[in-house]
Amino acid sequence: MFELDNSALDELSKGIYESGLLAKKMQSEIHRFYKSDGSVLTETDLAISKKIEDMVKNLFPNCGFISEEAEIEVKEDVPFTFILDPIDGTDVYSQGLPSYAVALGIINNERVPVGAMIYLPRFGKGREDMFVRLDPGKDLFVDGKPFEIQGNKDVVKQVTMGSGGQVKMDFTNFAGKVRTFGSSIIHLLSPVVFSSIQGCVNQPCFVWDIVSAHAVLKKVGMDIEYVDGEPFIYTDEFLYQKKKFKKDIYAGTKEGIKCMRKILPVRV
Repeated sequence: MFELDNSALDELSKGIYESGLLAKKMQSEIHRFYKSDGSVLTETDLAISKKIEDMVKNLFPNCGFISEEAEIEVKEDVPFTFILDPIDGTDVYSQGLPSYAVALGIINNERVPVGAMIYLPRFGKGREDMFVRLDPGKDLFVDGKPFEIQGNKDVVKQVTMGSGGQVKMDFTNFAGKVRTFGSSIIHLLSPVVFSSIQGCVNQPCFVWDIVSAHAVLKKVGMDIEYVDGEPFIYTDEFLYQKKKFKKDIYAGTKEGIKCMRKILPVRV
């Protein structure tokens, strides 16, 4: 079984951290640009994408690499593929808001999310920032310490949700609270790292918006399902063709997802 070199992962982790510090430093003077699809782009996205792409290709030459801001080279016969979102939440980032992340996910050759390095420079738990690291086959660390999930996640009272999700959901039987941050990665991480948040409802997005957080969810016994119960699968189209997945998703424990399906269904 192929294993990634620990010292190389440490160096890459440092690169993710430094990229987050760069994003933080640049935020006060950033300029917004727009892609052809209307999504926001900044100079910071491009700088981080190039930096991490170079690091991955140098440190792990026998692995694949995918980034929102780079041309995708299809490599299906590699042991691992690194998938980068240089800044998840570029829209809020470019407006000066704190809820954004540099997110790097790792999938294995069976297309299972198994690793993550996620740095949130201005969005921490009891501190200004947060760093989440999960090396394939290793323990989950948050801010450099082994992490254990807190709270009952099977009964859903608080959820995170994308800013476009409220119009799709039926809140008739939901008496809880909704948190919206503007970053899919943060939305999907929240049921893990925050004890009072039990689930997430997220709208269709791209592979780099989800894969790192998905690895963290799976590590603690949670998962992602489409709202209609269909399993979430990393298809060729989703992975290599820069296309969004097809339907809204729930994220949480198996029982938590059942709960959300009852109390937060999609409007008919």
